[in-house]
Amino acid sequence: MGRLAEVPGAQSSEQNKTFVFMNEGYTLGNSLVAVISQNPDVEFCACFVNHPAEGNIYLRIQAKKGKAIDILKKGLQDFERICDHTLETFNNAYEQFKASKDVPTDVCEDG
Repeated sequence: MGRLAEVPGAQSSEQNKTFVFMNEGYTLGNSLVAVISQNPDVEFCACFVNHPAEGNIYLRIQAKKGKAIDILKKGLQDFERICDHTLETFNNAYEQFKASKDVPTDVCEDG
């Protein structure tokens, strides 16, 4: 599991921040961008990698209103709910599939 840090800089304010997810890549970064960009308070959200050998993903959030850190927190919570729903849906479908395989295929139907 990676770690999260805020990147200090001249273009940083409460509404505009860059965060670094250490030991993470585009899989997490692009997923977060997709979720966070749906927030109506977001003006801009993107992820980038400084150098592939670094192994970190940078996430830039520019808010129309509110704090970038609060938008990131909400984005992470929303993404977690999406992942939980996806896992639950998959597990239910898998259980239904397994149950259908337990039904003997040579059972005669009436009629």
